Parts: sequence; structure tokens; C-alpha cells
Amino acid sequence: MRYRWLMATTLVPMFILSACSEPETVSQNLMTGTKAVMLADFSSLEDLDLITASNAHIEIENGALTIDLKSENNYYSGVTIRQAEPWDWGQYKSFGIAMDIGNPGTESVQLNMDIKDASGKGFTRSAVIPIGEASPYYAELRGADIDIDSGIRDNPVAWDFDGTKFTWMWGTEQLDTSAITEMSLSIISLSSDRTITLDNIRLIVDPKTNPDYLVGLVDEYGQNAKVDFPGKVETDEQLADLTNKELQSLKAGGLKDRSKFGGWLNGPKLEATGYFRSEKIGGKWAMVDPEGYLFFSNALANIRLSNTTTVTGRDYPKDMLTQRSPDDLTPEDSLGLNPAPPEARSQRFLAADIRRNMFNWLPEDDDPLGNHYGYRRSVHTGPLEHGETYSFYSANLERKYGETSTDSFLNDWRDKTLDRMTNWGFTSFGNWVDPMFYDNTQVPYFANGWIIGDYKTVSSGDDFWSPLPDPFDPKFSYRADKTAQAVAAEVQASPWCIGVFIDNEKSWGRMGTPQSQYGIVINTMARADTDSPTKAVFTKLLKDKYGSIEKLNAAWGKNAASWSDIENGVILSDHTKAKQIDYAILLEAYASEYFRVVSDAVEKYMPNHQYMGVRFASWGMTPEVVQAAGKYVDVMSVNEYREVPQFEHWDFLEKLDKPTVIGEFHMGATSDTGLFHAGLVKATDQADRARMYKNYVNKVVDNPYFVGAHWFQYIDSPLTGRAYDGENYNVGFVRVTDTPYPEMVKAAKDLNMNLYERRFGDLKK
Repeated sequence: MRYRWLMATTLVPMFILSACSEPETVSQNLMTGTKAVMLADFSSLEDLDLITASNAHIEIENGALTIDLKSENNYYSGVTIRQAEPWDWGQYKSFGIAMDIGNPGTESVQLNMDIKDASGKGFTRSAVIPIGEASPYYAELRGADIDIDSGIRDNPVAWDFDGTKFTWMWGTEQLDTSAITEMSLSIISLSSDRTITLDNIRLIVDPKTNPDYLVGLVDEYGQNAKVDFPGKVETDEQLADLTNKELQSLKAGGLKDRSKFGGWLNGPKLEATGYFRSEKIGGKWAMVDPEGYLFFSNALANIRLSNTTTVTGRDYPKDMLTQRSPDDLTPEDSLGLNPAPPEARSQRFLAADIRRNMFNWLPEDDDPLGNHYGYRRSVHTGPLEHGETYSFYSANLERKYGETSTDSFLNDWRDKTLDRMTNWGFTSFGNWVDPMFYDNTQVPYFANGWIIGDYKTVSSGDDFWSPLPDPFDPKFSYRADKTAQAVAAEVQASPWCIGVFIDNEKSWGRMGTPQSQYGIVINTMARADTDSPTKAVFTKLLKDKYGSIEKLNAAWGKNAASWSDIENGVILSDHTKAKQIDYAILLEAYASEYFRVVSDAVEKYMPNHQYMGVRFASWGMTPEVVQAAGKYVDVMSVNEYREVPQFEHWDFLEKLDKPTVIGEFHMGATSDTGLFHAGLVKATDQADRARMYKNYVNKVVDNPYFVGAHWFQYIDSPLTGRAYDGENYNVGFVRVTDTPYPEMVKAAKDLNMNLYERRFGDLKK
């Protein structure tokens, strides 16, 4: 999932601040020593001359800027203000930008702030604006926190400043503050019109920093040790009481309008094949369950322990650890706890005190909860490249259920999770459910596999997670075959398996520029045919189209002496329309081979199960890759993190006319959770989060092409960030203590009670 901060280059800046290069007002808070340098206070109508609205209406009222944000058929909305010359704030060693933002409307508003320097580098931060009067919001530009890599996606508040921090999302932290060219506020994919007020844009200079803001963050339950919040667990007895009360509530069972496999019992009965499939009926796509009933996959994803661990700051001698094998089929971040051998743990050493100091408690090895340590042999981000991990969630499961035999609490957790899914009305699990659920006969699921190995790769130029595979390399086909074979062995042809996802959110490219859309082609064309199987195919396709090198030269404006020049690699800089026509052909050929190879492997070993594709990131799709996928997948899959999906921008659905699932979405909040980061889509609190969740799912249910919506994820991220990449989001239906959020559970029950009537009510039997 960590793919989300990659969206930075796709966001259109909607608000660009302009003010005098010389500060108008300097004030100082005598209590904290913080200086405020006023940039714009909207006290004059002349300020409107500097502002351009985009999908918005603006005016100055009562000394503040009022912005009416429009939602209809618009993906972005906001205002822009630009100063003729960059701001020079290089003299400030510790400072940030602050502003007063209000929300006089009836729904919360998530604002993204983008700040860029003259080199084009920038970052995106985000904040949710609750309903109510204006209050201060701020973002750091220079200071102690900017220089620290803590391994947490966004740190706790470091400054003594009475305001709400814009949360870190993605980009470059250290900008050239002597040449800031623009600051922007944007709002994306609104479900309805909104209004905000903006005032007193200013610098805050030399705020006091709390030296212990990263110390003692975590209590023995994995919760925030420094704040109180609803649902916080203080004792084992309280945890036991919460568990017993929930167990009693789960005895009520599930909904009565469901078939054995979760389909719509009150709807028409279609052909029963004994396995899940998809069919278009009444102008709407639907899945059909093994008994022939209409089925919609409303699900929770990522129900596993793999992403519940966090880095402790300690490590073990490398020569005492089992290293990865080229034959491994599971990436490091998808492994379970993966504990190190006992002899290695006895030799642990402190590797990063910034991490170790975050925890008030970590058990000794001989502690009853000492069996929840794990190890990551590679880490994507953070102060350590590898190291020890701990799962507070797993430890809390043992606290709740005890351990009558080795890991018996996991069996209890499995059974209770199945009961929750049934009681809450979900029709299936989403992607990344632990294989321990594959043999269940209560809740349908999706299987998952990864194709990893030592095959050759290509690059889109934006390979955040890893380079892309070269699907024309025979080793890729071999590894795809091994992956499908392994997944099939886990599934055992179970009719409860709806389908299989292979890989996830690959960096195919993104719309915006020829370089971003066709990076795979442009970068691969620079390589030699002998080095890259994909490049050799590209060369052949160009030869087949043009025949002679002279015709290629004429079309591309090149002066290659022979095809050998192309075979040895050609640097492409000017991307003319003629070239882009060919780029599109080559990109679709590349992607088609990827999906063909994977589809063939799935068909070979799992002929009765749907191939669900790769779960595109909505910001990382190009028409060529989508078209290629449509030729081979049974069901399209797209991860869409927005307030609501704006299907007006998804015209490919009608063109492909294929069933599609939303593979990931979520909303989160920090105000009542103790967590430091809400997630990619922000709500003000749990009640607001539940409201937004229902709006999103209903939007998907009402779309005729969608056959599922999968919330990411079941469990909140660890407070100090998941081990692999530091995500520390409030995105769970349950807390780190395995305690459900009641607002989310109620919202799910409300949705699921009317799910099939809303989707297929006109098709009653």
C-alpha cells in the first residue's frame, strides 16, 4: 500500500500564495518566543487581483478569503495566487507556514498543501478542516523534525504551537527555502460543494521544539502513551471485559438474506458452476456465487499479521540470520512475524536509539509475550535497512485469548474474525487475507500471490517500490508459473476462493507528460537489445512497422545509420506526436505480455478461479496498460483513495465493459484515536469517518461496472509505523488492541443490511 505518496506529481496545484517579498508585519509570542511574519491577511480587495479560481468562486468577506469549492464534474478545486519572484526565506533556520482556515459548511474538508522550490522539488501535506470557526494550521519548512528519519510516516507534533499540523504525505522534505516559488492548497474528488475561509497566511519562526517528542510514545499495549482517547485500554482486565462483551454481541449471527456463499438469496438464481464467476445482468455487472446467486464483494482487506509489526531499533548479527533465497515466493513485507533464531536474539544490539526510545515497554525473551518479536531482512524506509520488529497487535491477541498451546490465540483470532465478518454483514474478505483463512467455509476470500525473482527488469522512471519485470524474459514466465502453482496449492480448488490477485500497484506510468506516461518505452529504448528482452521486442515491432531505417528516421526525426543504431540503444528526448503513437504501441505490447503470462499461469493451475489483475493505483494507470489488462483479466481491479471515486473520469470502464472492483480505499482520523496520521483520506473523527465510508461504498454500489469495494485495512497501522515503510494510519476497523471502532461497525451493518437491495433491487425473483 505504500504507493500513495507517489501521487505528488499528478496533483494540480490549486492555490499559489502571493504576497509582498518583504514581510508586512512581524509579531512575537512572548510565551513561546515564536515570531509571526505576516504574508497576507486579505484586508484589501486588491488581493483578489492576484488570485485565480479553478472550479471555485472566491471573494473577500469580513477580512478573510471565502472559497466556494465546486464538485460537479470536477476532479480538482481551489484558487491560485502567484508572486512574481520566489520567496527568499533562507535566513530562517527553524520556521513553517501557518494560516487560519475555517469551515462554515456542513461537511468536513480535506485540503492538500503543496509547496515547491525553484528546482521543481516539493512536498504534499494534508489536513482535514472540521465544521466550525477558523483555527490555525501549519506545516514545517525547516527545523529539527525535517532533518530526522524516524521510520514513521508522520511524526508526533514537535513544536509548541497552538495549531493543527498539516500531515506529511509525500515528496521532498528539504526544499531550497531561499527560492520558494509556490504554495498550494488543493481539494480532490469532492462528493458535494464545500466552502472554506482562509486568512492570516504567515510564517512562524523559531517555534520551541520539544526535545522528547519522539521519546516514550508507546505503552505496553502499543497505544499512544502520552494522550487519552476513547477506547484506550489501561489494564488486562479491561481488555478481557471488552472481549467478553463483544463475544456476546457476535452470537446474533449474520444477515438472513444471504446464500451459503454470501450471495443474494432473494434475487434471481443464475447458472450455478460450483465456483465464483461474473456476468452482466440487467445492465449491471455482478459476480455470481457458486450456487448461482448474485454476489457483490463488500470486504475488508489485509487481515494478517504481516503488517502489524514495527521496528524496535535493535538488530542481530547478520551471519546468525537466514538470508533470502532466489526461490522465495513472498516479499519481505508480506511475511508474518518471521522471528529470528533464538541464538541470534541473544546477540541483539542497539542499532537506532531513536527507534528504541519510542517504546516504554518491550518484553524480555523469557517474558510470556516475548514470542511476538519478528525480523525484517529489508526495510523500505526508515533509519534502519533491516532489524528486529515487534507486534503489539499479536501480543494483545495473546492477552485476550491466552495461549493453551503454541500460538493457539491465532486460532481464536481466526474464529472470531470470521464471526465478525458474518455479524458485520461483509460478504467476503478482500486482498491479503492470511492463508490460514483459505480453508474456511464461512466467508469467501481472494487469494494473493507475488511474482518475484531474478528475472530481468525495466524502468518507468518512477519505480518507487521496485523496477518492473521484463515479461519477455523467460525467467519471468518461470517465476509466474511457480507463483500460480504455490497459490493453487494453498487454495486447494476451494469454491470459497472468489479469485486471485497477482502483484500490486506496479509503477506502469502516469498521465500528465510523455515522459511519465511512456517512461517504460523511453527508458527501455535507451538500452541494447542484447541487454533487455523487452527492448529486442520493441526493435522488432518498429522494424515490422517501418521496414527501413530511413522510414523510421523520417517519422522520428532521427538520423540513425542503420537498425544497429536502434538495437544498441537510442536516447529519446523530443517526444513528437508521431513518436508517441509508436510509444503507445510499444507500451501496450509490453503490458499485454505481462498480463498474458500471468493469466496463462493462473489459468493453468487455477482454471476455476477468476484472475483479478494487479490492482492498479488509480494515479498509476495509462490507457495502454489498462487496455492490455482488459484483454486478459477476468475482473479489473483499481485502488482508489479519494473522498469518493469520481467515475466521470473513468471512461475506460465503459470502453472495456468489464466487471471491476475497488481493491483499496479508506478514511481515517487522529482526533479520537491517539494515532499520528489519519491516512490518505482524512476525516475529523470516527463519526465523520463512518459517514464518509458509507458515502464511498454507496457510490461504488450504484455504479453498474463495479462488483466489489474492499476497505484497506482490517487493523490500524502500528503507532510507530509498520516495519516495512512506516505507515502509521488510523485505517482499521479494529485498534491495535483488537477492539472494534463501534462507529465503523455500525456503518458497515447499515450498509450491508441494504447492500443487495440497493444494487439489485430491480432484479428480485
